[in-house]
Amino acid sequence: MSTSSTTLKIDDRLKARVKKLADSRDRSPHYLMIAAITQYIEHEEARESFKQEAIDSWREYQETGLHLTGDEVKTWLRGWGTEAETDIPACHK
Repeated sequence: MSTSSTTLKIDDRLKARVKKLADSRDRSPHYLMIAAITQYIEHEEARESFKQEAIDSWREYQETGLHLTGDEVKTWLRGWGTEAETDIPACHK
């Protein structure tokens, strides 16, 4: 994977905090900042994916009217890991 440099401007107080934590973890400030940015991006990508899935589900419901009620889902989930476990119920109008 290729890498490139970028500039990140942070105030002196935050820079000192990063340096202190990096020292205590026997890591470089660069390592901590890359880890923090990576974690944030992964979190936000997952959040965006979840949001898009919800939008797609809502659009499909509006088009088809197919759904499960909350009680149907609860009943199905309660069966997980028991002898009463079943496949997901079929959606209906």
